Amino acid sequence: MKSNTASLSETDTRTTRLLQAPVLPLLLMLAWPNVLIMCTQASTGLIETWWVAKLGTDALAGMALVFPGVMLMQMMSAGAMGGGISSAVARTLGAGRRADANALVLHALVINCSIGLVFSLLFLLFGAPLYRLMGGEGPELDAALQYSNIVFAGNIALWAMNALASVIRGTGNMLFPALVTCAGVVVLIPLSPLLIFGFGPLPGLGIAGGGVAMVMFFVGGAAAMLWFILSGRSVVRLTRTALGWRYMRDILRVGFLSSVTTLLTNIIIAGATALVAFGAGMQAVAGFGTGVRLEYLLVPLAFGIGAPLVVLVGTNLGAGQRERALQIGLMGGLVAFIATEAIGLSAAIWPEHWLRLFTADPIALATGSSYLRIVGPTYGFFGLGLALYFASQGAGRLRWPLIAGFIRLGIALGGGWLVLYLSDSINAVFYALALAMLVYGLLIALAVWRRSWFSGLQTADAKKLTNPLPATNVQGR
Repeated sequence: MKSNTASLSETDTRTTRLLQAPVLPLLLMLAWPNVLIMCTQASTGLIETWWVAKLGTDALAGMALVFPGVMLMQMMSAGAMGGGISSAVARTLGAGRRADANALVLHALVINCSIGLVFSLLFLLFGAPLYRLMGGEGPELDAALQYSNIVFAGNIALWAMNALASVIRGTGNMLFPALVTCAGVVVLIPLSPLLIFGFGPLPGLGIAGGGVAMVMFFVGGAAAMLWFILSGRSVVRLTRTALGWRYMRDILRVGFLSSVTTLLTNIIIAGATALVAFGAGMQAVAGFGTGVRLEYLLVPLAFGIGAPLVVLVGTNLGAGQRERALQIGLMGGLVAFIATEAIGLSAAIWPEHWLRLFTADPIALATGSSYLRIVGPTYGFFGLGLALYFASQGAGRLRWPLIAGFIRLGIALGGGWLVLYLSDSINAVFYALALAMLVYGLLIALAVWRRSWFSGLQTADAKKLTNPLPATNVQGR
């Protein structure tokens, strides 16, 4: 196995650029296509919501019940396990171990597809009791099950697509996955209403048609990513190799802890949905679900910045450049804070501009507006925490993001239930959600700033991480 001081002649030009180009321009250059891909991918859900809303409030509320589970799949496959995949690929390429990076491609597919299959079975078998627990009943529950059963039947395609996209991103190529996703959304825009409402002899499938369109999007994306790798255009290759625990471990040690953090985020949204249903009814859930979709847009935006952080931090730590890796992480956190806080403040000032895209129901508008006015101003801290969580994936150190996630869960749901019980006010739940975001972002930022990534390193490792690769001219490609 090659050492971390492998010569730059063994490292491709793309990796060299990750190690030595100026930090902020490099981060922005890598982030813009990834922000595009993630916001575009998230917009698939918004496109679905916009069309489904035309079926009525029952369909919109039913979709709100399913949405946390759908976003859980996207966040886990792309952000959590995907982050583990990208981090592993980046660190091996940074260390000059090209054969190991090639072996990780197959292992990434096996891991993601296996997890996707498990979640498919869970939601297909236990979706009904889950949605009842969240407050669904009658026509809302029927709509939720129609949509959920279709989407989770094709869930494995989403996990395969994001496994391959994460491998490609791990090499520093953010553009190709962005192009594939944008092309898919262009197709989805006419396909979704066609399947929902029908046209000519083609019968409308209702809310189930939106699910069919989503699955077709996932299948097409997975096929395009696989073609790119098999065609030899990627830095890494899909090679025949025996499955080995060391490769699995390299992905799972980051991906598993990241999945716990992602799961906590979605439990918070699902739990808050249940609190709103309990305190104000299903019409309020439709408004809250519409408002919280804007919060979910912060996740792909932060991921768009965070995925390059995974690659940059992982590659630089793999090459022994510890201080540069820390600088990259903090810079990325600042960029994410500015971007997400701008969205949050805009939503707080003009909440109905967003909500009226999906509903005109007065109860839904009132609930969604209250949520955005209270929680929106803390969106920046959520974005800060998420970006540093992704940077911590690259470092392979997720202790503090995990701790912060559990604290956020306790404040949001434990505190939310308590204040709802004491005040009988939905707004009190929203204040608990806002406080949880604030604490989450500040705690992770403080931990990273105090160099938590490097605490506990063995002396030999610490010495190794202070010996960067020798300088060379950087030629971007």
